[in-house]
Amino acid sequence: MKPQTQPQKNIKNNVAKATELPTKTRLVAQAERQNPVAESWPKGLWSQASAQQVPSNRVADAKTQVVVDLSDRRTYVYAGDEVIASYPIAVGKKGWETPTGSFQVIHMRHYPIWRHPITGKVFEAGTDSPLGDRWIGFWSDGRNEIGFHGTPEIDLVGTAVSHGCLRMRNSDVRLLYEQVSLGTTVLVRD
Repeated sequence: MKPQTQPQKNIKNNVAKATELPTKTRLVAQAERQNPVAESWPKGLWSQASAQQVPSNRVADAKTQVVVDLSDRRTYVYAGDEVIASYPIAVGKKGWETPTGSFQVIHMRHYPIWRHPITGKVFEAGTDSPLGDRWIGFWSDGRNEIGFHGTPEIDLVGTAVSHGCLRMRNSDVRLLYEQVSLGTTVLVRD
């Protein structure tokens, strides 16, 4: 799944890659580049996206880490060695499995707009959106992104139904959004 954002002259882009399991949390420098995906959007959506997309500029606390356990279908938030929160999640379905490895939060958005990865259909922002009302991106191949997001279909939480993303109840993703920052380590394991 990929949230869409307002086109800008320069936007921050950070491509996360799976690495060895981390022993420390580190920040990844962000590069600026043009956004060809956003620039190809219908111009009628640009003003709406700019009014509703609120990026986070918070910087990661080195003590906070998110651990995703795909087999348990839960996300755990750690402050140092202590679990301070745990949330149920839906994971990627067969053929669209959630990638495993060590990543970092690279995008945070309120009310994300989403373009379906297969059909190209654009879904408006809001609590009835397939992405709910928060987006926390942590993986990208330069074209698609994977992250945490809300969902209006809470009965799907706990199942394998997404295009690789981690779906959460809207109330839970709002809480997670407040617990993480850009650069927060996200460890995804089977």
